[in-house]
Amino acid sequence: MSRAEQIAKAIPAKFHMISGSEDKQTSADVFNVGTFELPDPAGKAGGACTSTLIKVLNDNGGRPISWIEILRRMRDVLRQKGFDQVPQLSSSYMLDVSHSFNIVAPETQEMNGAKRAILIGINYVGQKGQLSGCHNDVANIKKHLIEKEGFLEKDMLILMDDGRHHQPTRKNIMDAFARITQYSKAGDTVFVHYSGHGGRVVDRDGDEDDGYDETLIPVDFKSAGQIVD
Repeated sequence: MSRAEQIAKAIPAKFHMISGSEDKQTSADVFNVGTFELPDPAGKAGGACTSTLIKVLNDNGGRPISWIEILRRMRDVLRQKGFDQVPQLSSSYMLDVSHSFNIVAPETQEMNGAKRAILIGINYVGQKGQLSGCHNDVANIKKHLIEKEGFLEKDMLILMDDGRHHQPTRKNIMDAFARITQYSKAGDTVFVHYSGHGGRVVDRDGDEDDGYDETLIPVDFKSAGQIVD
């Protein structure tokens, strides 16, 4: 069995991820996303990567854009705003980055598949290292998905530490991932957004070149631990 066949068997879905920075960097908060010319920012804070992605998509006006071009434009915007982070693209299979970027997979359009989303925003309210923009990131991404990509609010699960949504605990996040995997089938699009702290821990199984596994840090990380990639 070829390497590509092994990957396809282990990960049957086509998985793409845009992350806010290189593993050795951190993605920054923006005090006022109005500097990114987002709709109705109201002076709110937000994440630099999320704000930049939405700005690039808005500026593009729905025209076709390739994976490499969206990354290039994101890096240009971040550099112009004084951020040195470099957005990264990962994929579960060999991806031709000159092909068109799509949030909704072409197969979803062809097969009339479902569009589902998990949106996670953690400000770590009341904790050391509290953030200010992660809830606003979720609001901005939710607005884009509904207005530009045709998602329905009923098909979105939102986890935020704002007292109004399900708490973004380790258990709730892992349960959300497990449930959406069970519900989804060939032809569906699943969009996952995470705004919050990330970290890294020593690689225990030898699959990381730099010796570290990257992590998501849930709101209850002190008691429940981190989520390792």
